[in-house]
Amino acid sequence: MTGDVVQYIGLFLLGVLAGEELIVCYGIHPALSSLDDRAHLLARQALVRRLRVVVPIVMLPAAALALVRLATVTGSGLALRWATLVAMVAFLLLSFLGTVPINIKVNDWRVDAPPADWKAVIRRWARIDMLRSTSATAAFLFAVLAVAHGTAS
Repeated sequence: MTGDVVQYIGLFLLGVLAGEELIVCYGIHPALSSLDDRAHLLARQALVRRLRVVVPIVMLPAAALALVRLATVTGSGLALRWATLVAMVAFLLLSFLGTVPINIKVNDWRVDAPPADWKAVIRRWARIDMLRSTSATAAFLFAVLAVAHGTAS
């Protein structure tokens, strides 16, 4: 019973994370790019300030529960649980080594005088974010498949 609770809470968190990542990557980021430069930077900075709190509240427990579930399950669906964890590790690495350092820089930019290369930095962020959202979505997919595999057995 406890394992089921952990599994379903982890699955829920992975789903929330994947949904949030997909919306940022394919909804919010393209919308920001259509704004004039000043509005784009103000909105991006506001999002960074908000999401740097919200995303860790979801992603860190999701990763921890994926690890707990892997450590407590044997047999059926084990390969899918490993795939979930690998995708989450990729997501975390892309976050902490890729988008987070860029977000820290962006948050300190003066919107009336951004760095000359700011658009190139944002394009780099977008490429990394596409990999992040793909990793989060893959983790959720693998977790769903693991749960389905476990209930089918």
